[in-house]
Formats: sequence, C-alpha cells, structure tokens
Amino acid sequence: MKCAHLLWTALLLAGCATLPSATTQDTCAPTAQFAFACGAMKPEDLAHIPQTPWIIASGFATGAGLKIVDSRTRSVTPWFEGRADQIARDPRYPDCATPPDPALFTARGLHLRTTAPGRARLLVVNHGGRESIEAFDVDYRDASVQPRLRWQGCLVMPQGHVANSVSSYSDGTVIATVLTRPGTSITDFVLGRDTGGVFERGPEEAAFRLLPGTELPGNNGLETAKDDSGFYVIAFGSREVVAYARRNTRQPLWRVQAPEFMPDNIHWDGSRLLLAGMVRDEPACGGVRQIVDGVADGMACHRGWVVAQLEPETRRFSLVAYGPPDPVFNGVSAAVIVGGALWLGSYQADRIAAQPLRN
Repeated sequence: MKCAHLLWTALLLAGCATLPSATTQDTCAPTAQFAFACGAMKPEDLAHIPQTPWIIASGFATGAGLKIVDSRTRSVTPWFEGRADQIARDPRYPDCATPPDPALFTARGLHLRTTAPGRARLLVVNHGGRESIEAFDVDYRDASVQPRLRWQGCLVMPQGHVANSVSSYSDGTVIATVLTRPGTSITDFVLGRDTGGVFERGPEEAAFRLLPGTELPGNNGLETAKDDSGFYVIAFGSREVVAYARRNTRQPLWRVQAPEFMPDNIHWDGSRLLLAGMVRDEPACGGVRQIVDGVADGMACHRGWVVAQLEPETRRFSLVAYGPPDPVFNGVSAAVIVGGALWLGSYQADRIAAQPLRN
C-alpha cells in the first residue's frame, strides 16, 4: 500500500495544481471538468435504479426532499410530493402515522434494495420534522415512464440521535450510522475520538439499538455485504473503512485507511464497492482540515475529489476517477456510474456533477 499511497499523492497534487476556469453567466453551464444536473439542492447521496437511466438524489436541506434524475437529459424532477397516490402503508415501518411533510423533508443517506423484478425498497435518512428512516416502494417495471414512488412508513431514531447513512439486510433488518452521538462533536472525530456508532433494528424489534464495538471517529457511509454476512462502515475522522461481522460486532473483522482522500458514502454499484470523497491534503485550502479556536473548519474551501473502488477480499483500493477543485462544485460525497458516465453527489452544492468515465 505504501507505493500506491505515493502514487496517489502525486496524482492528486498534480490534479490540484490548476483550477478550472469560472463558469459563464449561465449558472448551470459546464466547467472544465463537469456537466451538471441542476436543481438538486445538496444531493448528499445518490442511488442508481438498476437497468434504467434513472438516478435518485437526496436533498440535505430543508424541503429539498427526494429528486429523480434522468441521466439521458440531466433533468432533475421533485419526486415525493406527498400526494395520496404516493402513500401505501406497510406494517413493517410502523412508527409514523403520516408521511414526511414535503416542505420539511430533509433527505440525507439513501439505500436502494431490489425486492422483485422492477421493484425496489428505498430507505432514506430524514431530518425534516423528525429524525427517522423513511421507507418507500419504487416501481420501475414500465421502462417507458418515470419510476413510481410510494411512501410505506418510517422507523424513528432513538431520542437525540441523528442518522447519517442507512442500509439493510435481505431479511428486512435496517442498520443506520450516527456520526456524533449526544455529547460528542465534529471536532471530536476530527481529533480521532470515537463519536458515532452503528444502530440496528430487526423486523420484530420496536426500536434501534447500538451495536457494541461499532463506536468510531465519525461513523459515516454504510453498506451491507452482498451475502448478508456483515457490513462496511466509514470512519470519517480516521479515513478508514471498517468491516464487521453481522453476528458479533464487538471487534472489527478488519480496517483499512483510504489513501489521500476522505471517503464519505460507500455503496455497491453493481459488483463494485464505490467510495467518494474530498482530497485530504488540499494545497488550495492550505492542506488538511484545520481546527480553529477549538472548532473543525466546515471545508467550504473547494477541495479536489476522488472516487475509488475497494475490493473487500484483498482490502485494496483502486482509483476510478479524481479531479482538481471545481469553482462551482464542492463537498463530493457520493458516486454512481450510469451509462458510461460518472455522477457525483455533494453535501454542499446545488447540483449533481457528471463526466464521461475514462477507462
């Protein structure tokens, strides 16, 4: 890994040496490296609906909710609007009598699991009006029309706990990360202190419970293993991917540090386990993330970005794509690959970025 580390450092520093030129008066005009799908406020996470051109985007701002993106035209459309035909209650998600208020719906992490041909379950971290995991049915059997979305119910997070990412097992068990548990802060995990955890709720359980041993410095992105044997969680403060067995989480199976970038979300993209995030040591921002007067900076300075693939069996990273700071797109947090293009989400931007995937 040392040689790979040095190579990545060289590539990333070279990529960060030059800033793309500013955009034209068209606020959705492309930059030197990206075209954009605009109108998606803080699309912190992305999910690709399999075998379709459609991408789901979260909205990490009050009322931003869910968007559906047509990758062929880069058009962004509000998706959940709270209509009667978008509600179909499911007793497996019993905690909320009413769907999220579209005016408040603040969507963060996403998880999409296929349930039948042309059908999937979408789990969404919500901060708008309640701290919860919202469940939706996605129907994409008719390829000629936009997929149909119906709210099924929600699972409420424990009091005082704010979820970050969500995933599930095939039996319906839901797991979610908490970045900072009550009494901890972002500054704490930047300093390497354990602040978060992974919480689990089985189909027959009435509440989430903390999985012992999963407390890490800033529990962030989350994904389950393909065979349901465990899960992968990102410790944002230490830039690590940490693997756990499902049946015993008291000690990690393994942990590996990402080279020279700060992975945020982690998702299966077909057979690939993709991670996306910002450059760790960004010259344009004075280097690594700083703590000023006891507070971690908000990383508003535009950093370079990285998308990487992790092979769980060998625990090796391979570079998928990277780029320098962009003048209108910062805070890279998620990636999907659709139709030969790389699509990037952001917890800061007002758009989704896209570029051809270079082999």
